[in-house]
Amino acid sequence: MNSFAQRLKTLHATRPVTVLGAAVIDVIADAYALPWRGCDIELKQQGVNIGGCALNIAIALKRLGITAQNALPVGHGVWADIIRNAMAKQDLHSAVEAETGDNGWCLALVEPDGERTFMSFSGVENQWQQRWLEALHVPPASLVYLSGYQLASPCGELLTSWLEGLQAIAAFIDFGPRIADIPDALMARIMACKPIVSLNRQEAQIAAERFDMAPARLGAQWQQRFSSALIIRHDKDGATWHDGDASGSVPAFPATVVDTIGAGDSHAGGTLAGLAAGWSLADSVLLGNAVAAWVVSHRGGDCAPTLEELLLAHKDV
Repeated sequence: MNSFAQRLKTLHATRPVTVLGAAVIDVIADAYALPWRGCDIELKQQGVNIGGCALNIAIALKRLGITAQNALPVGHGVWADIIRNAMAKQDLHSAVEAETGDNGWCLALVEPDGERTFMSFSGVENQWQQRWLEALHVPPASLVYLSGYQLASPCGELLTSWLEGLQAIAAFIDFGPRIADIPDALMARIMACKPIVSLNRQEAQIAAERFDMAPARLGAQWQQRFSSALIIRHDKDGATWHDGDASGSVPAFPATVVDTIGAGDSHAGGTLAGLAAGWSLADSVLLGNAVAAWVVSHRGGDCAPTLEELLLAHKDV
């Protein structure tokens, strides 16, 4: 059994985790090409899955045996009922129940090469209220996940104020493509919380432009500016990490890509699981790579592996 498989046997939570964000519906369809202005194209529906960055992460953590407080607003309506029932089947429940309003949904178009394009409709997941946040229990030493989708929404300031008020926690933020949409003043407050930030290669390019940093030196300049750990995901080329004076490159696991939906979320879920178990940032990113490689090899965004499946896949690698 290799060292990674041996390490997987030590994956047990040693610190609390709170996952805050969206539970939405992904309507996934195959598209031979993306729509263009004035077109009328036919799509082939793959399925209707539960999704949303935070829900994908909650599922990944659950399957890896890591218990989390899931703060995913669930409302009332067609989409909310599907989400509530699907979460119950996964033995997941949300700490946040919205009194009115439905959850959002997203149309995901998957091209023949596996690339995906999203069109999203917002719901209660972006209508955060102070009383929802006050009801959450986030003890010191917790890991707290937040998504750029919520931080860039109208409730971003409310969520940032809540984050600033937490004691001795480590925030983990995946800004996603919304890294370009968060106002400068709010971004400064978020980064003052010293979060661990995870970006894919396109988002890293956007971040470099936004903060006037050289793309090739983003990791080092990020440390100088923010003193905050940074993970940059390079798909099949693995990932790099930067934390203070330390940095490293973590190899990818082989994968036959059939669908990239949920890849970034599953990477965050794997990385959070490692951090929750007290692993180093490098080892946690390696787990993120393993989970992401599994997910892109399977159809649909909610297909994260169980710990047993990962052990089986890597015992002889």
